[in-house]
Amino acid sequence: MDRHVGPGGRPLRVALFSGNYNYVKDGANQALNRLVGRMLVRGDVIPRVYSPVSTTPAFPPTGDLVAVPSVAIPGRAEYRLGLGLFGAARADLEAFAPDVVHLSAPDLLGHRAKRWAREHRLPVVASVHTRFETYGDYYRLGWLRERAERLLQRFYRDLDEIYAPTEGMARVLVEGGFSERVRIWSRGVDHALFHPGRRDMAWRRSLGIDDSAFVIGFVGRLVLEKGLDVVAAAAQALTAMGISHRLLIVGDGPARERFVSEVPQALFTGFLTGEALARAYASFDLFLNPSITETFGNVTLEAMACAVPVVAADAVGSSSLVADGVSGRLVPPGDAAAFAVAIAAYAADPALRAAHGRAGLALAANHEWDRVNDAVIDRYPLLVAATSQKR
Repeated sequence: MDRHVGPGGRPLRVALFSGNYNYVKDGANQALNRLVGRMLVRGDVIPRVYSPVSTTPAFPPTGDLVAVPSVAIPGRAEYRLGLGLFGAARADLEAFAPDVVHLSAPDLLGHRAKRWAREHRLPVVASVHTRFETYGDYYRLGWLRERAERLLQRFYRDLDEIYAPTEGMARVLVEGGFSERVRIWSRGVDHALFHPGRRDMAWRRSLGIDDSAFVIGFVGRLVLEKGLDVVAAAAQALTAMGISHRLLIVGDGPARERFVSEVPQALFTGFLTGEALARAYASFDLFLNPSITETFGNVTLEAMACAVPVVAADAVGSSSLVADGVSGRLVPPGDAAAFAVAIAAYAADPALRAAHGRAGLALAANHEWDRVNDAVIDRYPLLVAATSQKR
């Protein structure tokens, strides 16, 4: 594709700012890498990424990545905090001379990039990947939530556009006073990688799981904000109800040791990627996602693409994906007893699991990466044109 839309007929230049582009693997940075990859394929947009970096990145970055000054976050050393936009990173940005600035986190780097863009009278957009205002609830800092919401409102409110992954999250942003200029940037799934054919009973047996066992899967970083307490409490409730099950945990993180003590009978695989991750999803009998902090449930969508029914919290991250009573169940957030009851129904009814798995697979087919990424990329030239008219 050769649609040159920048000034003078050249490709449009987009500076993308990220708090974590590739040094830790999560749904947010995988979406950003996919977006940059689509820009490169199209050819009408030249991306350049500015982010903290690590000497041991989780995966190779897509496109050109420029390191910004950063420090490890105390207590969460796997994450880094960008200190701002100065020195070599700022000089590189000046030389790149972007037409659009795209922010992906309301951190110090994002604030400095926003200020730089305003000084240069450029359109500024942001994509919303995480509900940061909810994090304090998991670390006994709930009293900070109101202040965090005010700071986020101040960050997002005057941007040219912000992109939410679901209609539900868009409503949260509008009704919460974050912005009225909200558009949808959904997420896709790699259907060539995640599909039901990855199911592997031999792999389950290698973990000591009987073919007849009912396997509940969880995928994610082992951090408190993923709802690990709910996973543990639901598993304990199932045991008390006499529901035979195996809990299979895919992922790792700083809360692993604590989590292991809470679910001592669970199997832990550590981090998995690529075909190994897809095999794990497809080998579950049910996928459990109690998290309420994500703006989009990437893991939920990947499980659906593998024809696995989902029991998830009725929150913005999953409610726009899971059709309650059709492809899974949506449960009141934090209600471990309700999670256990929903899971028990699937444990008792293999036909229900199969039917809801097929329904989830059909729904996942609507999520294609190229289409959803084009929805964002096609906004850039319109914003550049609108900004030019205001000058």
